Order: sequence, then structure tokens, then C-alpha cells
Amino acid sequence: MRIARRAMRPVTILIASLGAVVALLPLAVLLLGPARIWSVFGPADLGPVDFARLERRSSPNDALARPDALPGAARADIAAPVFAIDARALRAAMARALAEERDLLRVAVDPVAGTERYVQRTPLLGFPDTIDVLYLDLPEGRGTLALYSRSQLGYRDLGANRARIERWLARLTRVAPVAP
Repeated sequence: MRIARRAMRPVTILIASLGAVVALLPLAVLLLGPARIWSVFGPADLGPVDFARLERRSSPNDALARPDALPGAARADIAAPVFAIDARALRAAMARALAEERDLLRVAVDPVAGTERYVQRTPLLGFPDTIDVLYLDLPEGRGTLALYSRSQLGYRDLGANRARIERWLARLTRVAPVAP
């Protein structure tokens, strides 16, 4: 019986240690702030993407909305709508739509390429996600966009990136006219 108890001691210590880490993590996030905690995994901004060459992740922690007309083979989760305004006006409408978003930081703008990049943190633990936006002009003064949202941390995102894109598009369609 003594041998069994001695063999169980390292397992008990390991379980107790893991429990302590799990219990202290939310406290550390509250005291130090999520940006400082998650920065140990690298910068929150994952950098730009090339929508024409985009390859989706093998892990289920990203989401893509894009128009069918956009070159590239990446499978879209959501078909991007076509708007009755050009890309420049669409960018301004997006700025109005995103004014309601919490914990959102625009980290890059390239007016020549028609792109913007954002970092948004999740509400509870502040996990950083990077969102790329590409604005595209279409014939007849219309415009559309591509959105790619991806998590920095974790294998799964529990649908957070797709929900974000759906929310952003819903807000955008309230401030920008969708083409018939």
C-alpha cells in the first residue's frame, strides 16, 4: 500500500499545480491586464494577409467573408455582400459601423492597396484576434469587401471569429446600402 501512495504523490502534486495555475490565471489577467499576459505569446497583431494567396488555417480558429469575384482559392465561410457604393465610401461606412465595437484597435491602413487591419480583444479574458479588411471597387460604382478574422491563441475559437464577421457585416449593412 505504501508503494501505491508514493506513486500517487507526484500525480497529486501535478494535479494540484495545474489547478493552481488555472485558478490564478483569471486573477493575473485582472491584475496585470490581458495585453501584458498574452504578449508572452507574441504580438497581438498577426500581420497582413494577401487575400489572393490566402490559405486557411488547419485549426478551426479563423473565419473568412469574401466575394466570389475575388481571386484565390480560400473557402469562404460567408459570401460578402455587394454594396451600392464604391470602395472609398464603403471604407467610410465601415468606420461608422465599427464605432460601436468594443476593444478594437486599428493597427494598419494601406489606402493604395485598399486594406485595413484591426486587433480586437475578446470581452472576458482579452484574447487578441487580428482582422484584415480588403475594400474592392466593382463596376457601376458598386463595392464589396473581404474580411479575414483569426485568433492568435488557442486551437478553437468557439465560433468567435465567424460571429465577429457576421456582426460587422450586419452593422455595415445598416449604414451602407446593399446593391439590389
